[in-house]
Amino acid sequence: MLIKLTGGTVYDPASGIDGKKQDIYIHEGRIVAKPNDDRPVDKEYNLSGKVVMSGAIDMHTHIGGGKGNIARTLLPEDHRQDPVPRSIITRSGTGYAMPSSYVTGYRYAEMGYTAAFEPAVLPINARHAHMEMADIPILDKGGYAMLGSDDFLLRMLTAKKDQKAVNDYVAWIINASKCIGIKVVNAGGISAFKFNQRKLDLDEKNTYYDVTPRQILQTLATAVKELGITHPLHVHGCNLGVPGNVDTTLDTIQGIGGLPMHLTHIQFHSYGTEGDFKFSSGAAQIAEAVNKHKNITIDVGQILFGQTVTASGDTMIQHANHKHAHPNKYVCMDIECDAGCGVVPFKYKDQNFVNALQWAIGLETFLLVDDPWRIFLTTDHPNGAPFTSYPHLIRLLMDRSFRNDMLATIHPEAQKMTTLGSITREYSLNEIAIMTRAGAAKIIGLKDRGGLGPGNWADITVYTENADRQKMFEKPDYVFKDGELVVVDGQVVHTKWGTTHIVKPDWDASVENELKGYFDRYLTMKLGNFKISDDEITEDGRGSLTVHPTKGVAL
Repeated sequence: MLIKLTGGTVYDPASGIDGKKQDIYIHEGRIVAKPNDDRPVDKEYNLSGKVVMSGAIDMHTHIGGGKGNIARTLLPEDHRQDPVPRSIITRSGTGYAMPSSYVTGYRYAEMGYTAAFEPAVLPINARHAHMEMADIPILDKGGYAMLGSDDFLLRMLTAKKDQKAVNDYVAWIINASKCIGIKVVNAGGISAFKFNQRKLDLDEKNTYYDVTPRQILQTLATAVKELGITHPLHVHGCNLGVPGNVDTTLDTIQGIGGLPMHLTHIQFHSYGTEGDFKFSSGAAQIAEAVNKHKNITIDVGQILFGQTVTASGDTMIQHANHKHAHPNKYVCMDIECDAGCGVVPFKYKDQNFVNALQWAIGLETFLLVDDPWRIFLTTDHPNGAPFTSYPHLIRLLMDRSFRNDMLATIHPEAQKMTTLGSITREYSLNEIAIMTRAGAAKIIGLKDRGGLGPGNWADITVYTENADRQKMFEKPDYVFKDGELVVVDGQVVHTKWGTTHIVKPDWDASVENELKGYFDRYLTMKLGNFKISDDEITEDGRGSLTVHPTKGVAL
């Protein structure tokens, strides 16, 4: 079947196209060049006056794994707030801050998203994470395996194992957990919390293992680079949410020694200690450092006002924040002595000084970082806000008048502590397409997604041009997933299953000799059961598996 999308205004940064009227042809799920023969078009869509982009990609969103289920269990009121009835096409579900799996797929697709990546797959729980993501319709999925507080790695570092041994372990983990990248959450800090350390700075030693977060980050960043994994080490830094942590973040950027590194939800790591409240914005310093260090990429983790739930592997900070829970309940737990989990409901308020300044810090960061290829649109769903708030965030970035109107309503002391009102920059449609499409595909290593050139899979979103960018991005006219029409006028009209993206770096099989003894002695799962097979990902017809090559991509 040959499909033609006629006369739309195309924004495709991956192909260097910025607002050009262009026809797009789809055949057998992929975008193809205009046919040379007289082959008839089977279906044509007139897109005159429409904006055409590839399907959006969320490169950091918590959509699979135990923490999400804990949040759902903890918050029955979140279910009641937004029930989704079953229809002829869609299944029932619930949830606003942490929607159930089917609803997650529907809501992403209804905004024009066609892929989403879970940033904290604990390897021992990876099977659960993949099974949950397998229930998310329409979207492509993938995950980053979480290391950095795991006992086996920390023992290796304590024993001063060489880099090759660490590389083999990292490669084995990413193969066993079927992931596409490596994530670190508060390097060594989740472990240190269990030994009664309540904070862990970059060069502070874990009291039990005698290693520092800096050592862990440098070792894992080197492993990721040497294994040829495209996505840089994905780092949730030390001291999240702590006033003064901007210095830790700047030291982390400098101290990684030029290795590729992605700093996630950086808004939460950009706080100074100036002013009467001893809380200030470090966004300008962070943006300057990111602009200078081309090896660094970031996503923002923008907070937006309203009720949500914070769900994180960082038990150290979640335990510290539980006193701010709204409603007043929380969960903190250990997982196999390798990691942790903290779930704390939270309501961000525009008349709370700290919350208001957090909002401004995130926007300052977006607007002060020069290169849209190295910064990505996230709310750290659901920690800063549910992903369904993305259209509102896009309007804040594209519309200075709207942004300043909002600024005028927040806590007056926060208004005084931000330079946001003086920043004139407004994002263009092309820059939005970079941040949410082409750039996201590039940093993850998706070779045939995030663009509209021939050979790409036909993940395509069509919007009606509207000066109100929130309304424009809330309700696309059409969304195609792998060439199939799945959304019309912001409503799901067809469901299908996406693919799971992974990498398979090489590793020395002898690493399993030591691992087997470790598993038998310390863990509740046998080594053979820990490893996920390829067919487990695709069983029951829930999508396919796409293996990406492990060879580095220059940033």
